[in-house]
Amino acid sequence: MDENIKYGFDTRTIHGGAKGKNPNNALNPPIFQTSTFVFNDIEHANKVMSFESDDYVYTRGNNPTLRLFENRMAELEYGKGAVAFSSGMAAISSTILSMLKPGDTVIVHKTLYGSSYSVATELLPRYGMNSKVVDLTSLSELEKAIDKSVKLIFFETPSNPNLSIIDIEKVSSMAKANGIKVLVDNTFASPYFQSPLLLGADVVVHSATKYIGGHGDVVGGVAISKDLDYIHYLKFGYMCELGGVMSPFDGWLLLRGLKTLGIRMRQHEKNAMDVAKFLNGHSQINSVYYPGLKDFKGHEIARKQMRGFGAMISFEVKGGLEAAIDFVEGLKLAKIAVSLGDCETLVQLPAAITHRGYPREKLAEFGLTESMVRISVGLEDSEDIIRDIDMALDSI
Repeated sequence: MDENIKYGFDTRTIHGGAKGKNPNNALNPPIFQTSTFVFNDIEHANKVMSFESDDYVYTRGNNPTLRLFENRMAELEYGKGAVAFSSGMAAISSTILSMLKPGDTVIVHKTLYGSSYSVATELLPRYGMNSKVVDLTSLSELEKAIDKSVKLIFFETPSNPNLSIIDIEKVSSMAKANGIKVLVDNTFASPYFQSPLLLGADVVVHSATKYIGGHGDVVGGVAISKDLDYIHYLKFGYMCELGGVMSPFDGWLLLRGLKTLGIRMRQHEKNAMDVAKFLNGHSQINSVYYPGLKDFKGHEIARKQMRGFGAMISFEVKGGLEAAIDFVEGLKLAKIAVSLGDCETLVQLPAAITHRGYPREKLAEFGLTESMVRISVGLEDSEDIIRDIDMALDSI
């Protein structure tokens, strides 16, 4: 790509991060499916091992396929570098650990993906690190929670599963005034709809398994930052040492998925808006959580910091847990599954599946209920998705 030209998002998903031609003039990059790389001589080995050369040593540290994926993700997220991981949780846990030491505290939003919540509240304390669970949609609550031990603020926006919206710019500004780093999980929005680094965040993480891959056939994670020194520290001090390396084949699958990210996200959002409007006017639905609806609590902030509203919707079915189970089990087209971001429409009950680690008696405190249904709206015809939902609601 010509670095002097400012290319659009869809062009960068296909060409971003590439340096020169592929071997043998291949259209697509090869999969460098190798564990180790050879040296010309000992002097060459010394140069590579001391980072005087960009050549490779061992795939756990660097690999041409993975480097291309990292470079492309850095470009899409407006960062300077990225680190690929074997899963989203490998990216999240390694990044959090890299930003804390014993005695430090991380502030997390009250609504988080279940495993992220467990890392913050159960894993970190085992190693002398602390967490505070705060409603980050309230800046006054955040201000009260900040003390000298707080070194990191971590949140998702939109959050999983109630889609709460956190003002990245204002939280980042408050954090910087107190010498605190900000880590944002951008999985739900994807780089297509939101750019946290441009809004002041220090690091962005993704479960690349979701929209980045987009086809439900790969597991991976990635962390991106504008700070190249930090990226080097994260890669060689944490990813390599903890061993959460992505395989070259998975990196290649993610590169393939990225090529259609923009067009997929546009259709995902269109379908989700159709579904959200249908649910919002249905007599058997109590409440709908979707940032694209004007009466949604975080709509105005989402409109300010996002370029679209995504394809995740949560809602409450009238009749409580039993009705919610009947609804989910009555769907024919949509599939019950824990993941999201796939071409297929996926549905689940977070309190029973992905967020089952939250204490049952405190679900309301965290913005959850036992009967909350979460839908990842897929790429099927929206009329078919709505018909499937309508028939399942009728069958309750």
